[in-house]
Amino acid sequence: MTRIAVYPGSFDPPTKGHEDLVRRSLALADQLIVAVAINVVKQPLFSVEERLEMLRAAVGDDSRVSFQAFDGLLAEFAKRVGATIIVRGLRAVSDFEYEFQMALMNRQLHPSLETVFLVPAVDLTYLSSSLVREVARFGGDVTPLVHPKVAAALTRRFRS
Repeated sequence: MTRIAVYPGSFDPPTKGHEDLVRRSLALADQLIVAVAINVVKQPLFSVEERLEMLRAAVGDDSRVSFQAFDGLLAEFAKRVGATIIVRGLRAVSDFEYEFQMALMNRQLHPSLETVFLVPAVDLTYLSSSLVREVARFGGDVTPLVHPKVAAALTRRFRS
């Protein structure tokens, strides 16, 4: 039986931290779906299509990884794609309370769904999409924080 995991997020934009978690998630599952959440409440910097394109560029070609967008409940999306594992990153203890509540709710909605928490590499612990956006907005160098195609997209977005 194929073990399918979902790594959900807004990925606005994808960072080196996201790339790290994608690669390490492959040790847990046979297939990984990187799922870009469509949140009508948020005003993302990049469209869903742009984020999917940046993720594909950052992660590269690995037949075990696919990319999809979803809206609605994560547990329902996981059921639809046959996933039994949700992968979430924890950068700090402050992330845990929210993620713990979400994991319990997802299990309530989809009892065979397990949430696995991964911590990022030590040198990426501080990194978040919102921090990257802020640095880029004010002209800072984001090249160590994101894939080159993501850095170029950020430069274009904030130059216009």
